[in-house]
Amino acid sequence: MKKNIAILFGGDSSESEVSLNSGKQVFRIVDKEKYNPFLIFVKGHDWTVTNEPYNTIKVNKDDFSILFNNEKIRFDFALIAIHGTPGENGVLQGYFDIIGIPYSTSDLLSSAITFNKYACKLYLKDINIDTAKAMLLRKRDKIEPEKIVKKLQLPCFVKPNNGGSSYGASKVKEIGELKTAVETAFKEDSEVIIEEYIKGTEITCGVFKRKNREIIFPITEIVSKNDFFDVEAKYKQGRSDEITPARISKEAETKCREWTSKIYDALNCKGICRVDFILTENRMVFLEINTVPGMTEMSIIPQQAAKIGISMTELFTMVIEDCISS
Repeated sequence: MKKNIAILFGGDSSESEVSLNSGKQVFRIVDKEKYNPFLIFVKGHDWTVTNEPYNTIKVNKDDFSILFNNEKIRFDFALIAIHGTPGENGVLQGYFDIIGIPYSTSDLLSSAITFNKYACKLYLKDINIDTAKAMLLRKRDKIEPEKIVKKLQLPCFVKPNNGGSSYGASKVKEIGELKTAVETAFKEDSEVIIEEYIKGTEITCGVFKRKNREIIFPITEIVSKNDFFDVEAKYKQGRSDEITPARISKEAETKCREWTSKIYDALNCKGICRVDFILTENRMVFLEINTVPGMTEMSIIPQQAAKIGISMTELFTMVIEDCISS
């Protein structure tokens, strides 16, 4: 009997629009000869199936099921395609742990740590992963531009501490821009991280580890045509070049792959992840890890998988089978 696979998309952050595209793409590529996929839009407390013939049916969150033609359909697996809250920060993971439904991502603790940029950096320092210098601000904290510049210099980056896709992020070049940049980031999150600017080549490496197989994807070099890899550069056609494999030395490639694997294990990650770095002449610096990376046709993981001859249908079959059988 085919397993019922729930693909959750949407969410409650600025990244919901990206998630809409990821979810629809995942729904298209899941192997329908092996599984019955259901596309579930998540917004606050409302979870609704959106694909025919079940569209507009509300999900019963007591047991993660729907009622269709007087028949209860239970979901066997949750494939999480929500970037940001509640899909990437541990909220959904905690819910599925409680009701006993396997899911496609890292667990609650790993998701919470990796989603919090500042906490993740502190965690990885213990395993000697090089990270950019940073400061954390909460809404109750006083913004002191001189203190920030003294520690981090200019330019620097100001970002929401819990968030992705560069929403609310700014590259600050003048001290007078800091207060506005911090206020912009606070519109996305209750915490703001300010990081030193490191000039170098931005690279990213995907990873997926199964019980009996480790897949470290080819490394992608990101060349933004904007001042940095901002929202427009990420999602507007032609605003960045994503070059796979990256134009880096063999030594840098080996180190990036080793660090990607080491970080994945240290954070106890599961499913498909992507780790971002800045490469300079003498350093490789960890930027962040994405535990629910984008899966649209333009996204980086599909590009990397294609380079090693793995279709996205095959990749998601691996994810589903690995989690269901554990």
